[in-house]
Amino acid sequence: MVLRTETKIRARALQLLYAWEMHKDMTVAQVAAGVVSLDSRRIGAIEAAEDLAKAVVEGIAALDDRIIQAADNWRLDRIGAIERNILRLGLHELLRGEVPPAVTISEAVRLAHLFAGPKAPAFVNGVLDSLARQSGKL
Repeated sequence: MVLRTETKIRARALQLLYAWEMHKDMTVAQVAAGVVSLDSRRIGAIEAAEDLAKAVVEGIAALDDRIIQAADNWRLDRIGAIERNILRLGLHELLRGEVPPAVTISEAVRLAHLFAGPKAPAFVNGVLDSLARQSGKL
């Protein structure tokens, strides 16, 4: 399966966010540097993914608060790390407004299909749809 460049960047940003969450003693930049040291051929994609991941981390508290409100009956620590970071990425992009909301949600659902369990795509879709509606994006 061939992924669009934007999808690859989002996927790499998701991987960086996941690694950062597992190693909170490291910054996103340090995590990204580790990835680059493994495969320097993808440095351009890593830089774009790193910028996206850093932006998510900078606003993580506000993103998490909104996700908790939209994820009915779910505490943030009960949402899997992959799904949690997909939601953070998706909400960040919804709020940034550079990508149409339907595309943002579709890309997040695609990441859930690629990286998370079978129930994750529907969960991610439901939460991001709710967040988009609450913010007037849909």
